[in-house]
Amino acid sequence: MIRRPALALIGATALIGTLAACSGSGSKPAKQSSADASGNARIAAVTISAAHGCAVDRKSFHAGGITFKIANKDATAVSEVELLAGERIVGEKENLPPGFTGQFAVDVPAGTYKVNCPGASTEFTSIKVTGKSAVGDASTATQLQTASKQYATYVDTQIGGLLTTTKQFAATLHGTDLTAAQNAYMKARPYYERIEPVAESFVINKDSIDADLDARAGDVPASQWRGFHRIEMLLFQQKTLKGTAAYGDKLVSDVQRLQGLTKGLTYKPTELANGAQELLDEVASSKITGEEERYSHIDLLDFANNDEGAEQAFAQLQPALQKMDPALTQQIAGSFASLDKLVGTYRTTANDSGYKLYTQLTTADKRALAAAVKAVQEPLSQVASKVANA
Repeated sequence: MIRRPALALIGATALIGTLAACSGSGSKPAKQSSADASGNARIAAVTISAAHGCAVDRKSFHAGGITFKIANKDATAVSEVELLAGERIVGEKENLPPGFTGQFAVDVPAGTYKVNCPGASTEFTSIKVTGKSAVGDASTATQLQTASKQYATYVDTQIGGLLTTTKQFAATLHGTDLTAAQNAYMKARPYYERIEPVAESFVINKDSIDADLDARAGDVPASQWRGFHRIEMLLFQQKTLKGTAAYGDKLVSDVQRLQGLTKGLTYKPTELANGAQELLDEVASSKITGEEERYSHIDLLDFANNDEGAEQAFAQLQPALQKMDPALTQQIAGSFASLDKLVGTYRTTANDSGYKLYTQLTTADKRALAAAVKAVQEPLSQVASKVANA
């Protein structure tokens, strides 16, 4: 999911609140402007306000695990906080409208970073990290290192699959078979949905690879709109192949660019945990609401693959997390199993996505899905802090 306009995020959060009788993606109403009053040197309290923009209570940290606890007091134009290392997002929390709190955790080496609150009157705050990370339990550290390597392999495999299926999709756009092109679109989508947080992490100046690949109508200026959903509109709403070939060729080029950006990339355990959380936030903010696949209505296909990507990231961390907190690990695994089972009930052979169309879901269906997602989000939100300080 690319950065959406703040009002759209607030609207999505409100809808999920209606469907699940809950407060968005695991956030809680803010009780005070400071997100943490304990003086803990491993915690950064970020306060967002209309008057003061984005304020961070600490500007200096020791290398290692840092948890960013965020409270949005009253800023309607701001709904997310990011930590940037250069141009790359290494941690973020989205969907934080006024009155809500949330958090994310990172494990960072020495260096200079920026806390970014897009849309705030003061967007950027520099922080400095010094020293070296403390060495924790060797076996746990080894398990976390293995998790990171295995996840890198998973990402590489998914992007390889994305490139193959995107090339096949682009080839159909040079043909005359509309149904074949629609089916090829559905076959390419899962690979992107499983690893979307990785694509989202690359923001180079004003360019975003995620926006180039996955922007929806209104997310970017009309003259810049390309990617999957630009083609989706032509194929499923206008039901034409006319004008799609050039967009398809550019889509292949953009996927190749993503593959180049991720080649040899290493991931920290906190990135796995945050990525899993972000995928479920994506489900809550756009899949359950039907906003993502607004022309094809194959939102449940995206939903299922966001879920799968989140579960894969968690699975890599699970051996180490089991040592750190067996009860939490069991709770998350059980909640994922329940979510998987529920999503499976919407499988069908009636269309080539393999799932019911969003337009076929009832209000009760949406409420049940929202509740099942929330049941995973809440315990999963604790994982990043645990692995950051392992």
